[in-house]
Amino acid sequence: MNRIKSLFSSRKTTPLILDTERLQKGIKAITGLTPKNINIYHTAFTHKSMGLKCEDGNVISYERLEFLGDAILGAIIAEYIYNEVPSGDEGYLTKMRSKIVSREHLNELGQDFGLLAFAKTQVPPKNFGNNIYGNLFEALVGAVYLDRGYVSCKKFICKKVVEPYVDIHKLEGKVISYKSLLIEWCQKNKKIFDFDVYEDTGFNEVRHFAVKFSIDKKVIAKARATSKKKAEEKASKRAFFALQDRIAKK
Repeated sequence: MNRIKSLFSSRKTTPLILDTERLQKGIKAITGLTPKNINIYHTAFTHKSMGLKCEDGNVISYERLEFLGDAILGAIIAEYIYNEVPSGDEGYLTKMRSKIVSREHLNELGQDFGLLAFAKTQVPPKNFGNNIYGNLFEALVGAVYLDRGYVSCKKFICKKVVEPYVDIHKLEGKVISYKSLLIEWCQKNKKIFDFDVYEDTGFNEVRHFAVKFSIDKKVIAKARATSKKKAEEKASKRAFFALQDRIAKK
């Protein structure tokens, strides 16, 4: 099956061959595996802005492989934690898996592997946020799974991700969401909290949002960011450090 047949033309034969050779070498260097079906990896690095379609009319994009890779990565990490920490209960295992496959961590992996260099897109790289790195990494995992199977994909994750990047003891103390931590603390201690979010672009060309985080009607922290989610997390982090002595006692 040739999912990227539309890429082949007499005018593009040489560039495509060179691109394929570079991609093959890159995949082997990153994963330690030799691709069997390079077309899957072409799809894993193709952004929908390219406007490419398969023979059946479906858009060629890394998004479906990203979905698959997310599930496969979660299963591999879940198995790893399950075997590594036999004393961990369901809650502990869930939290640790969330920390390892957090968006922040996946973005770091994608950056370290230099995945954006293989991306085919019409969007200027500077216009992408950090999430593009994590998206491409998940798509790569999905591609490896389809191309080489679960066992090989697991070996890639364990050797190139778990061994060099995962430290269970360090991760136990890592906070992945200050907002969730604060909400949990407020609910546990029966405190009324509120995230007052409003648009606050000011002199910035890019849209910004501001947030005031309050507990029992008292403003604890403020923050601004380019999205509501980022602003809330930023304010939550500031509030956490302002309240950490009280939180530690509970």
